[in-house]
Order: sequence, then structure tokens, then C-alpha cells
Amino acid sequence: MTTYDDRASSLADLTTTADRVRRSVESVIEGKPEVVRLALTVLLAEGHLLIEDVPGVGKTMLAKTLAKSIDCSVQRIQFTPDLLPSDITGVSIYDQQRHEFEFKPGAIFAQIVIGDEINRASPKTQSALLESMEERQVTSDGQTYRLPSPFMVVATQNPVEMEGTYPLPEAQRDRFMARVSVGYPSPEAELQMLDVHGGTSPLDGLQAVAHADDIVKLIDAVREVYVAEPVRRYVVDLVSATRTHPDLRLGASPRATLHLLRAVKAAAALAGRDYVLPDDVQALAAPVLAHRLLPTSQAQLNRRTAEQVVAEILQRTPVPTAAAGGGGIGSPARAGERAPGVRGF
Repeated sequence: MTTYDDRASSLADLTTTADRVRRSVESVIEGKPEVVRLALTVLLAEGHLLIEDVPGVGKTMLAKTLAKSIDCSVQRIQFTPDLLPSDITGVSIYDQQRHEFEFKPGAIFAQIVIGDEINRASPKTQSALLESMEERQVTSDGQTYRLPSPFMVVATQNPVEMEGTYPLPEAQRDRFMARVSVGYPSPEAELQMLDVHGGTSPLDGLQAVAHADDIVKLIDAVREVYVAEPVRRYVVDLVSATRTHPDLRLGASPRATLHLLRAVKAAAALAGRDYVLPDDVQALAAPVLAHRLLPTSQAQLNRRTAEQVVAEILQRTPVPTAAAGGGGIGSPARAGERAPGVRGF
């Protein structure tokens, strides 16, 4: 049985290790602490990350830096129109000496898989990721092969230069736990980037600050984070509201509900808490939900974005309080305590 002291010790280890990884990534990705934190949150929540932004802002660099910082096996897939599904999953080759087929693993068999320009491959090739991202396995010729742990797909795509690209199907987008835009750096951060990385590659001197086994232990610690009934209901209410909103023709799926719950548990753990607050849910609602939503034609004509709809839903949905449901929202060991500095408690 896991005691409160055990959870506290696990969270202390988590925050220490995660802080080392965060500092390592931020030494390369200048001036984007919120993006780095979201990437770590998705990693510890056992999710996958979609990085969508214009060229040259460090999308692929973020993925490669995260992978190198945690000493995991890495495979990079450059998605192109001629890429085949077997290039990703692997293929069975006949061995003439042994007179049998031998499976040759594809690029998906790595702990961190970087899918660069994922929307440049055909939907047939994109679908090769569906099973691996959801079930963490690959099936080929009737045989199932488990993928390593931890396992994370970090995919990039550009919202511009759309000629010759294939938009991600809804089923594919739904498998990404969160979407993030890196954005342009501030002038100060860009100047610092020139000073530090102007002559050499920022990855050349980067050393791993954690190992794959450490990440697996941190994932186990995140699973123990407590989510009170009012907060769970708050998550369900937010997701349900996307399914009936008049500006949306497709709301968030039940998978989105699970992803949001796992993400807020990871966010709480990174903040050093063994319980989730409504503020965690509010902070992650847009990154986790917005990329799954499809606005109606009228909403698009009115230039209403999915992020704006999520913000409106957050404003309209009642926030649970410490008295909701007759119990506390904090850790069961400390239920009923007032959380300082949190609205509504």
C-alpha cells in the first residue's frame, strides 16, 4: 500500500529530476519555458505531442533536445510523399538461409520518435502511427511487437506551405495529447541565442541529465497523483460542453477526457503537489482540447478559433470549490486544507 510519505518521496524525486531536464532543454530552447514545461508534462503523462508552427522556430530542435536530455533511444522520421507505412513500422524479410521470415523493426521502435513534417506524408502512411500511438505496439503479419517504455511521438508540422501536404485526419489528431506552438522568441531571447549558439550547434555539448529508467519511475509517480471527485467532474463538464457548443461541428472525444486527466496529474506533480487543482485543468484545457475541435463553417467565417471556444467554455463552466461534493479537493491525506493562492478555495 502506498503511503503519504511514499508519495511525497516520489514527488520530491520527480520534481528534482524534472527540473534537471527542464534546465537542460531550456539551455537550447531560449525564452520558451511554458513550451518546455508542456513537453515535459506530456512525456510524464504518457502522451504524444504535436508541435505546429512556422518554419525555423525550433520545432524539431525542441524534440531532439528533449530526447537527448533524457538519454532515450531516438529515431527521426522525415515524412515525405513517397514514405511507406513499412518504413515506419517495419517489414518482414525472407531469410534464405533459415527459410523463414524475419521481422526488421522500423523507425517507430524507439523511445522518442520525432516525426518531422508529418503532414507531408499520405494518409495511408500517417495511419501507420495509429496503433503504435494508442496501444504502444506494432502488428505485422499477424505478430504483435511491443514498443519500448517510455514511448513518445513528437510530431511537427507547418501551418504554412500547405501545397502538397495532407491534413491530419481527426483520428490521428485525437491521438496527440496536446498541441503547442513554439512562436517567435522575444528580441532578448533571440539575441541571447545568437551569443550562445551563433558559432556551434546547441546540441553538440548537451549531456543527458536523466535516464529512461528514471522517466519510467516518474511516470509511475504521476499515476499516484490524487484527483478529487469534483475535479474529475469538472474535467467531464468541460469536455462535454465542447460537444454541444454551437460553434463546433465536432467536439472532444472520451479519449480527450482521459488525456486531459492524465495531463493535469502530470502538471500537478511537476508543481510538487500530489493532488490536482482546478487551476491545473484550466491551464491545460486549450493545449489538450483545441486541436481536436472542428469549428463550423459559420464560425470559420467569423474567424472564431477553437482556442477561443475553449476559453469561452472555461468562462461558462462552474469551477469546483473545496466544499463541492462535501469533501476537499486536495490530497486525501490533507483533504479540506485550503490551498494558498488558488481562486475559489
